[in-house]
Amino acid sequence: MKYTIYRSNNRGYADYGWLKTYYSFSFSEYYNPDMMQFGALRVINDDSIAPKKGFGTHPHENMEIITIPLEGQLKHEDSMGNSSVIKAGEIQVMSAGKGVLHSEYNADATATCKLLQIWVIPKEMNIEPRYDQISLEQVYKKNELYGILSPDPDESGVWINQDAWFSMGDLDKDVTQSYKVRKSNGVYIFVIDGSIEIEGQILNRRDAIGIVEANEFVLKSIDKSNILIMDIPMSI
Repeated sequence: MKYTIYRSNNRGYADYGWLKTYYSFSFSEYYNPDMMQFGALRVINDDSIAPKKGFGTHPHENMEIITIPLEGQLKHEDSMGNSSVIKAGEIQVMSAGKGVLHSEYNADATATCKLLQIWVIPKEMNIEPRYDQISLEQVYKKNELYGILSPDPDESGVWINQDAWFSMGDLDKDVTQSYKVRKSNGVYIFVIDGSIEIEGQILNRRDAIGIVEANEFVLKSIDKSNILIMDIPMSI
């Protein structure tokens, strides 16, 4: 097993007034040649959007875009005819494929919307765009790792156009879980809240670890923790 630790305070940061965001990888005006991507994982933006503000209609193509609200609610509209509100406790995926237009706005008039937006480079290019959204209550398991995204529509969670699997864990203190890596993927673990231990390393809120050349690993929650595990192809 090989791993790299990414501390939360080493991420890029931007304050646009209506949007405050931390960048795990190079994005927009933030550029770090050492932080371009982790295999097919291209973007993790930790966004805070002011009430009734957001991203106007803009294009995307050939990217898998995953949105996980952490607080509040986000209004989504796109050129496929989808119009929905995504709330904390839900997950959305949009396969931009051969091209799509969409907009995203904080749907609340008073509260900040906080979310993770994640981009994954797709397996197949120029597919028909598609959209999916579910409540995580459908797959939730307390003190276990539960799947929220996969390339197989018959597995739990939303579907993605890539050999990637996402899992989450809502763990009480001192819970130990083992994870088996899919295929020859790498794994990027992002601590949303709390603290965990992996390979003797302590990861705190918004820290991350990238693991490669591993078939299985064990993690332990040091405090009550919420984590996101992204099982990602390293060759693209």
